Amino acid sequence: MNDTEGTTAHHVIPLPRRAGARTDGGAGCLLDEGTGIEAQAGAGFVAQWLRATVGAATGLPLPPHHAGCTSRILLRVTPETGSGLGPEGYRLAIGEGLVTLEGGGEAGLFWGAQTLRQLLGPDAFRRAPLAPDVRAWALPALRVEDAPRFGWRGMMLDVARHFTPKDGVLRWIDLLAAHKLNVLHLHLTDDQGWRIEIARHPELTRTGGWRERTKLGHRASPLWDERPYGGYYTQDDIREIVAYAAQRHISVVPEIDIPGHAQAAIAAYPELGNTDVIDTTSLKVWDTWGVNPNVLAPTDNTLRFYEEVLEEVLELFPSPFVHIGGDECPKDQWKASATAQARIAELGLDGEDGLQSWFIRHFDRWLADRGRRLIGWDEILEGGLAQGATVASWRGYAGGIAAARAGHDVVICPEQQVYLDHRQHAGPDEPVPLGFVRTLEDVYRFDPLPPQLTGREAAHVLGTQANVWTEVLESRERIDYQVFPRLAAFAEVAWSQLPPPQDRDYQEFTRRMTVHYRRLDALGVAYRPPTGPLPWQKRPGLLGRPIEGAPPNV
Repeated sequence: MNDTEGTTAHHVIPLPRRAGARTDGGAGCLLDEGTGIEAQAGAGFVAQWLRATVGAATGLPLPPHHAGCTSRILLRVTPETGSGLGPEGYRLAIGEGLVTLEGGGEAGLFWGAQTLRQLLGPDAFRRAPLAPDVRAWALPALRVEDAPRFGWRGMMLDVARHFTPKDGVLRWIDLLAAHKLNVLHLHLTDDQGWRIEIARHPELTRTGGWRERTKLGHRASPLWDERPYGGYYTQDDIREIVAYAAQRHISVVPEIDIPGHAQAAIAAYPELGNTDVIDTTSLKVWDTWGVNPNVLAPTDNTLRFYEEVLEEVLELFPSPFVHIGGDECPKDQWKASATAQARIAELGLDGEDGLQSWFIRHFDRWLADRGRRLIGWDEILEGGLAQGATVASWRGYAGGIAAARAGHDVVICPEQQVYLDHRQHAGPDEPVPLGFVRTLEDVYRFDPLPPQLTGREAAHVLGTQANVWTEVLESRERIDYQVFPRLAAFAEVAWSQLPPPQDRDYQEFTRRMTVHYRRLDALGVAYRPPTGPLPWQKRPGLLGRPIEGAPPNV
């Protein structure tokens, strides 16, 4: 097989490791009403998914294979594929009358089914056939062998600033699956809202889930939406989201912010704040953006409160990782707090940075005792890193490099490259000119593996993640616009074995994207067109103008 000859021609994204035309020169396979699915052990859900998803788009019944079938899709998990390509690897062979899909594990089988769907054409991504009388769908004669570069291929969705309802999250799970991404990191709590029901502490959502109004655009903007805003997931909503994701081999990682980004929690339970410094009973859920000075008090009561929160979180999320934030925690209140200073003295800590580290170390041990792993933003390095903690390196590569060299696992997600809420173009037509300009090509040339790391250090890089913060993304359409098409480039970076960034063939990628845009159209994704925003996507006025003298991430 040529490395990517067949799937380049057929516009597969992300690009498989190896693919090519069949060496025997045989024909491809025609799927029609006579096509059946033979699902061997471990293939039951993939068969079900093909019938429900591809069957709905094509109008084909795809029944279990029987003697009367004229063609067959064979699905199986094989030890040989697993030993050669790993549990997420797969092999796909398409010939006359037979499609054979082998996975190294159930996950590999599912990712192979995503490639099969792409090979059927963009209309295979619709929910019903465009031409109900068409009962034949052609697949090219191909052989594909594929496996991911990284085990962690994620997207963080901030549902705290602007809430994505449950059905929207389920939609995002399907979009991630279509791009072979396997981690959905949900940012569930922040100053602007608490989005997960906690039975023992109902005020977290009753009070903390709602703010009185919302800042529009940049935090320097004078504009407000004066309507109350909020929402949250019930525990049954979370169970459904987690189960739906698990079927699609996506892990849902919850984030509960500690010790900063906590004003919504303090508004609900004022005793969590630094009561000897400010009147915490006057705090409300924050209605603007930025770094908030109101942080958790370093008391035994605070620790127990968040242990009770996390006990319920662990019951809902089976993910090995729990994200505890740890970022952007101003220390001013701790400096002024007699309680905080007494705790620093009592424990012999290295000042306020040591106090933040004390929080992180406590919950690292607490989670480890329950068989889980703590992950936090790279500020958790301040004051010393907890032994088992994993670092999400967002302020560039430096935190990830330092953590990997110290023997800690790392997820690389630098804001300069993969914050997809940042603008895609420097022009005035962008809806809100937020942050660094990162084009589709910039994302395609991103490399998650810092070249400074040795082989042993690089083994600590679990993978990469794109982050989507929603301060200025108030609707599904706005999130779509910011995330796509760049998420397709990111998915290829995370999955495929690409050359070094300077040697990547961006033009070839854009050729494959011409078909992928049609897939996104079929899925109803309101992406940013390659030629620039459509008139309805523009937001004229103050929200669409850069702020004079503002920093890039205002």
